[in-house]
Amino acid sequence: MKIVERILIKVIIIQFMFLFLAQLFLHQLDIFPQLEQLTKYEGVNENTFTEILQTFSD
Repeated sequence: MKIVERILIKVIIIQFMFLFLAQLFLHQLDIFPQLEQLTKYEGVNENTFTEILQTFSD
């Protein structure tokens, strides 16, 4: 079981590194400017949480 645990820990670390690098490339370095335009179009970057709360409180 120790071998399996070590392998799983290594896989988790590698997955975290790939996730971090992907976030860095896609969001910080602006490699795909179309992706930023798409997120603005879809409304992902906007903070609409207060509007949702106002809808529920009415």
